[in-house]
Amino acid sequence: MDNSKIIVGLDIGTTKICVIVGLRNENGKVDVLGIGQSPSDGVMRGMVANVDRTVESIKTAVQMASRVSDVEITHVHVGIAGQHIKSHHHRGSIVRRNYETEITDEDVKRLFDDIQKVATGPGQKILHIIPQEYTVDNEHGIKHPVGHSGVKIEGNFHIITGQVTAAQTIHRCVEKAGLQVVGITLEPLASAAAVLSEEEKEAGVALVDIGGGTTDLAIFQDHFIRHTAVIPLGGNIITEDIKQGCSLMTKQAEALKTNFGSALAEQVDLGEIITIPGISGREPKDILRRNLAHIIQARVEEIFEHVLFEIKSSGYADRLLGGIVLTGGGAMLKDIIHLVELVTGINTRIGTPGVHLGHGLTEKVNDPMYATGVGLVVNALDNNLNTGDNKQSNADTKTRNQKSKIGGQFVDMFKNWFKDDLEDFK
Repeated sequence: MDNSKIIVGLDIGTTKICVIVGLRNENGKVDVLGIGQSPSDGVMRGMVANVDRTVESIKTAVQMASRVSDVEITHVHVGIAGQHIKSHHHRGSIVRRNYETEITDEDVKRLFDDIQKVATGPGQKILHIIPQEYTVDNEHGIKHPVGHSGVKIEGNFHIITGQVTAAQTIHRCVEKAGLQVVGITLEPLASAAAVLSEEEKEAGVALVDIGGGTTDLAIFQDHFIRHTAVIPLGGNIITEDIKQGCSLMTKQAEALKTNFGSALAEQVDLGEIITIPGISGREPKDILRRNLAHIIQARVEEIFEHVLFEIKSSGYADRLLGGIVLTGGGAMLKDIIHLVELVTGINTRIGTPGVHLGHGLTEKVNDPMYATGVGLVVNALDNNLNTGDNKQSNADTKTRNQKSKIGGQFVDMFKNWFKDDLEDFK
């Protein structure tokens, strides 16, 4: 076992904290050694609102993943999201001294270093600088300038920024949990690494990651990311609508959405009724399932009207041959594909990370809700990022498989978070 290649992804989401432990096997796939998760009590709309609660949730998830994987987790790759994320395009250039020699990696690095000096808004920091294309002298449309000859190198870049305080708070939470951050990645980029194919990225595709607090959009075309946006609406706002519309507790509303909800009201039987037990001896409440679907549909339509606006604003609306790929926990809503296609007019599918998975807890993590966590591992491996010093014991394969089964039980425990409420539903 090559311990130097063990990667740990930490997804600090609005709904859950998720830890994925993985390494690349001999076939180029990711073996998932362990998974840990806990409810996220200290995060709102992708941003840490309560440090102490977030730290405790991270510790719980890490301990679970460590126990399952038999890995001493010390270093993590963390995802960052939230409505503070901004993006814009910038064009930069440098002039070389010797036009007779070929352009080198050092020349390109100098251009990137120059882009790092771009002025950002107050309290903002650059998270990612993503090249679009280069121009060498008068030769345009160059994807990789190394090896070309010329004096002036110009580049178009997609720059993603975030609040300094948000990144610092994430660092502080992770460090207080006894871990070190070896990399921070924008969550839509991580999800894209997990669920998009290279063919889709080349043809043009819009990734829509529906989280608890926000919905993140990333548009790819010709293998490069072209547009990113964060919509401050997610699965939790749907739950809140159900809570208010049906006069329920939050836990009951979430259970209704997850287990009986539909994003398309016309697909629900008009006479179907859900009976919800009363509180403290009160009379049970009957809810028409179609009324529940109407509440869900209205909010999902609003979210995807925002998504469609961003797609049109990007200039790539007519170039998405790969359509829309939905991922994140919100992508598991019944009939959501049909509604998205009705609202946007764009072919849509659900994205799961299965194509990248090898052995281990494959069945457990091959789910849209784990796209970001798996993507953090895949992205770090694909880009040879720092792995830190996570080490696995010398336990034999049989022991690791037994622990994988235990891990599956923990995952099931989380997925059945609302089981007690549902047992009383009729």
